[in-house]
Amino acid sequence: MTRRSFVKHAGTGIATILASPLSANSIPMTTKQIEKSIHVSRVDSNFEREPLKRPFGFKGSSITKVWQTISYLESKNGNHGIGLGTQSVLWSDSKVFAAHTENGGNALMYAMCERALQTIKGNSFQNPIQLLDDILNDIYEYGQKITRNPDLRKTFALNALVGFDNAAWTLYAAENGIENFDGLIPEKYQKGLSAKHSKVASIPTLSYGTPMDAIEKLVDDGFFTLKIKLGAPGNQQEMLEKDKAFIEAIHKTIGDRTTPHTPNGNIPYYFDANGRYESKDTMMKLLDHAEKVGALERILILEEPFGELLEIDVHDIAKRGIYVAADESAHTDEDAITRIEMGYNSIALKAVAKTLSMTMKIAEAAAARDVPCFCADLTVNPILVDWNKCVAARLPAFPGYNYGMQETNGWQNYKYWDKMRSYHPAKEKEWTMTKSGVYETSKEFFEQSGGILQPSKHYEAMF
Repeated sequence: MTRRSFVKHAGTGIATILASPLSANSIPMTTKQIEKSIHVSRVDSNFEREPLKRPFGFKGSSITKVWQTISYLESKNGNHGIGLGTQSVLWSDSKVFAAHTENGGNALMYAMCERALQTIKGNSFQNPIQLLDDILNDIYEYGQKITRNPDLRKTFALNALVGFDNAAWTLYAAENGIENFDGLIPEKYQKGLSAKHSKVASIPTLSYGTPMDAIEKLVDDGFFTLKIKLGAPGNQQEMLEKDKAFIEAIHKTIGDRTTPHTPNGNIPYYFDANGRYESKDTMMKLLDHAEKVGALERILILEEPFGELLEIDVHDIAKRGIYVAADESAHTDEDAITRIEMGYNSIALKAVAKTLSMTMKIAEAAAARDVPCFCADLTVNPILVDWNKCVAARLPAFPGYNYGMQETNGWQNYKYWDKMRSYHPAKEKEWTMTKSGVYETSKEFFEQSGGILQPSKHYEAMF
C-alpha cells in the first residue's frame, strides 16, 4: 500500500508527486540540497491527560479531560526542540468525537502526531512553514484512514500537528541562533504580525448555562469582554429558545455595566455558536430577539455561526454592525480567503489549535484584505497561552481598540491549573497573569518572547 505526497520543492518552484510505503519514516527531499537545512536525527513524544473541574460544554456536547501532547525533535548537531499541543477532538471534528470514546478520539489524533514525527525522522527541513506544507496532506489522508472518516475536517489534522509544529519552531530557533519570536517571523508574513501592544485583553469563556452570578463576578473582577457559548443542546428550535433566554438573562445582568477599556464604555458580547446553527433564518431570529431586548448593539463578535459545509453568505449579518468571525472553518489561509469572500469580516486565529505556521499564513491573508483578527483559545495549558499571546500582541489592533485581544479559559476549566502553571519557565512574570481583564505585555515580554523559547524543566525531564 502506498501514500502519495505532493511536495513543493523550496527554492526551486518544482513540484512532484512521490510515492513511498505507508509505513515509511521519511519525507521526499528536494533534488537540490537546501541551504541551512535542519537534519532531524531523533524524535520522541509523550502526553498527559489533564482533568477539568467540570464538563465543559460546547457544540452540543462536552469534554471532561484534555490531552496535552509533547513532541521532541533533535538535530544531528545536538540541538533539540520541544513543542506542546492541546488536543480538542470535539472542537476540531465533532463527528469523530461522537463516533468514539473521549480517550479513543484523542488516541487517534495523537497517532497522527506520531505519524508526523516518524515522517521527519532521518530527514531534513528548511523551516517549519515549508515542513508543514510538505506533510499536511499526508497527515490529513492518514487521519481519514484511521478515523474511517473520508470527510474528516482539516482542522483535525492541524490540531494534531500543533506540538510537532512548535517543536519544529523551537528547534529552528536553536539551529539558527534565534532568541526572539520576532526573529521567527519570515519577512513575507510580517505585515500580519507587526504590532507591539502593551496590553492584551484577557477574554474568559462562558459555557451555555453558566449561572448569572458567575458572569457578574467576572465583570466585577475587571473582565470587559466575555466569550459566550451559544448552540445549546437540543434540536434547532430548542437550541434557539435556550440561546434567546441565555442572551436575555446575560443582558439583564450586565447590560448596564461600564468599563474604561472599550470605545463606548459598554461591556461587549462575543458570541460563539461553533457552527451549531443550520440556517440563516434561525440565526436571524436570535439576532432579532437580541435587538428586541436591547442586546444587539452590544454584540461585537459572532463567531462561527454556521457549519462550514452550509456555505452561507453572511454579508447581511455583518451589516448589522457585527464582526462575523471564521474560526474552525478557516482551516487554512485559502479557507480564510473563501470565508472573507462570503462576508466574514474577522478571523479568530488559533496558533494553539491550527499550528503557528498556518496561523502566520492566515494572519497575512487577513491583513492583506484589511480584515481584523484576534486570538481564540482551545482551553490550552499555560505555556501555550503565551504562544497565543505572542501572536495576539502583534496583530493589528481590532477596530476601536488599542490593544490585542485573546480568549483564554484554561484557568477557568482545568482542575490542576496552578500545577500546570508551575511548568512555565516564566511563571513568575507579570505577563502570565491577568490584571483587571488584561495581560500587561511589557518590553520584557517581547524581549523574552513570553518565555516560550525558554526550556521547561518539567517537559525537558520527559526526554
